[in-house]
Amino acid sequence: MTNVGGALKRSLVPTYLLAGLLCGAGVALLGSLLAFLTGVEGLTAAPGRFLFSTFLWSSFFVPVYPIALAVLLLSRRFSPRRFGVLNLLLLPFVTVSLFHKVALHGSVPPSFLPDLLVASLGRFPASVLLFALIVLELLLVLSLRRPPNLPAEEEQEAKKAPRLRLPPPLEARRPEAGAAREGDGRRLKALEGPKRAEEDPEEAVELEIAAVLEAAPEPAPVEAIGVDAPDAQAEALPGRATPPVRRVAPKVRREAEAPLGRAAPAAPAAPEPKAARAAPKGKPEYRFPTHGLLKEYHDGQYWEIDDETRHAAEVLMKTLEEFKITAEVTGIRKGPVITMYEVLPSAGVKVSRIAALSDNIALRLAASRVRIVAPIPGKHAVGIEVPNKKRAIVSFKEMIDLPDFQTAHMEIPVALGKDIAGAAQVIDLTQTPHLLIAGATGSGKSVCVNSIICSILYKKSPAEVRFILVDPKIVELKSFNDIPHLLTPVVTEPKRTYQVLEYCLEEMERRYGLLDHMGVRDIRAYNKKAGKLKLTIPRIPYWVIVIDEFADLIATTGKEMEAVIARLAAMARAVGLHLVLATQRPSIEVITGLIKANIPSRIAFMVASKFDSRIIIDAVGAEKLLGQGDMLFSAAWDPVPVRLQGTYLSDEEVEAITAHAKTLGAPDYLDEDLFLVESEEDFDGTGADDPLMDEALQIVLAMGKASASYLQRRLKIGYNRAARLVEEMERMGVVGPSKGSKARDVLRTPESGLARPERE
Repeated sequence: MTNVGGALKRSLVPTYLLAGLLCGAGVALLGSLLAFLTGVEGLTAAPGRFLFSTFLWSSFFVPVYPIALAVLLLSRRFSPRRFGVLNLLLLPFVTVSLFHKVALHGSVPPSFLPDLLVASLGRFPASVLLFALIVLELLLVLSLRRPPNLPAEEEQEAKKAPRLRLPPPLEARRPEAGAAREGDGRRLKALEGPKRAEEDPEEAVELEIAAVLEAAPEPAPVEAIGVDAPDAQAEALPGRATPPVRRVAPKVRREAEAPLGRAAPAAPAAPEPKAARAAPKGKPEYRFPTHGLLKEYHDGQYWEIDDETRHAAEVLMKTLEEFKITAEVTGIRKGPVITMYEVLPSAGVKVSRIAALSDNIALRLAASRVRIVAPIPGKHAVGIEVPNKKRAIVSFKEMIDLPDFQTAHMEIPVALGKDIAGAAQVIDLTQTPHLLIAGATGSGKSVCVNSIICSILYKKSPAEVRFILVDPKIVELKSFNDIPHLLTPVVTEPKRTYQVLEYCLEEMERRYGLLDHMGVRDIRAYNKKAGKLKLTIPRIPYWVIVIDEFADLIATTGKEMEAVIARLAAMARAVGLHLVLATQRPSIEVITGLIKANIPSRIAFMVASKFDSRIIIDAVGAEKLLGQGDMLFSAAWDPVPVRLQGTYLSDEEVEAITAHAKTLGAPDYLDEDLFLVESEEDFDGTGADDPLMDEALQIVLAMGKASASYLQRRLKIGYNRAARLVEEMERMGVVGPSKGSKARDVLRTPESGLARPERE
């Protein structure tokens, strides 16, 4: 170790000596130049006199040059490239000084080099030559680039890298520069390692680990699978800069605004998606359902602008002319169900006049309903949406086959459908963060709920996402019973639904405690940090709570159910609990202001009146929809509703998907004792007479908190019985008053005794 340290010191001696000589020379030249300018005579000012007569005022850069070179050597960053850059930066100053002397003759004392140029070439040619040199040197300075063997990203990472730099195993290495850079790193670590080990024992361990990693053979390439791991997905996402909605390219590449008379090219075949992914350790492998489960529908290239579409545009312009409105059709966007004609009115035409002609336009075009968007957001045009004569089906298979859906870095991806231009809409449910779906019977609401659930089944394993499904109609979601993602069998009873949501509140508070203990803000950061620290704590899965016909639940349970849903919608996002609420009765008694404030992302299907449309999406337009999946999607990040054609998923496909999912594992249900109804309990008296009161008091005093849900789990009793016990404890003075959904404060200690008061 001593020999290596001595060799290191000996190798640095010539560098320090050369840097010292350069610094001394620069200081001496600078002193001589200052002495000459201040009028000092003799040998001291002779070098300065020569420098000034040769380079004029740029002579001050001559002594700076060796000093800068010495600093470059001492910083151990000397390289031929940096040496050339230093020389190139000094040349323009010297040339400018010479040009100043030659062009503006007589402005400075006589000097050697300028006078030689004037005598040889003449004043004007010498001036032109120097000016050309100045331009050339400035161009060379401005054209400086990073060397090809060190891209900007790698240099930035090198500056920010800690002392222990672990090379990624699958990093793409350049054969020439990469090998040289790694060889230099190994030699430097070999020289500096012993000295650092003496100064810092922990760093010695780090260096030893680095040496082992560098000596290890390169791992074999790993075959990519269909979906990245959850932590990899979180790392790949930018710092909340990724937009929540991804616009996936349609099957055909075409212009967003097809000019009148132009057709789109033919559709290329969609690539086959990946079929499987690796499962978490300790669990059986989770495979996504295969393509044989889904149907494929032929869309017939609905995006092509045919003669019928062009004829409809001409009829539209004639109809506007009949009402003395001068306008022209500037573009056509044709989707699977709707064709939008972009109309540019002439100057002085009110937009409201065009909007009032929806019924007249529908009559002339023989259309069932016409919806007018006046104006189109972000464009100088009015959009007139006319139904297609032949509707195309947006199949579920087509949506999941899209490459951007397969490789989407989303926590909970959901395939909604396609817009009026044929572009697919895939959203991340964690960014919504909750979803409200409302529409009349037969409008496609239940199919939309099924497609949301199946989208998640195709991308996420039970270790990543779990479901709680509530179906008061009993028959809508029964196909999803016994899939491995379920936390509890499909809930059909209102009382049990309330108990399940109360348990979700308790789970929410427990997760907030975990986040606080870990020092993170949300579930994504918690899972990422736990994975990096390799802790024994399990990954926290997302919970998706789907409630169908929640209007019936609120009508049955009253304000209690609304308060629980509102609290979950307001606070559960950060801990990974997300709500999907669906109803066919969009009334203000059901979709209250409290629920709308906490669920900004909403989907409106066809409704009966514009008042119902305003209740759902705070805008009219849903009354003009066509049904069968035609929807308006109002996102939290974009309040302007977007018209989509929802994904179609038949009952046979749902049965096939769920049957396949059931073969992948058995569901891990919650304890059924948490959901006991009152009729199943042995006791039906008051809290003071309850034989479990003494045990409940001991639990409350020992744990320091009291809540009905907590006693329900510990004592394995129903919720109503646990609530009576807590109320009796409040009367006894053991616990404090209610604090909403939070646990009550305990007012006694175990040493104060558990004497129960006498009953009156």
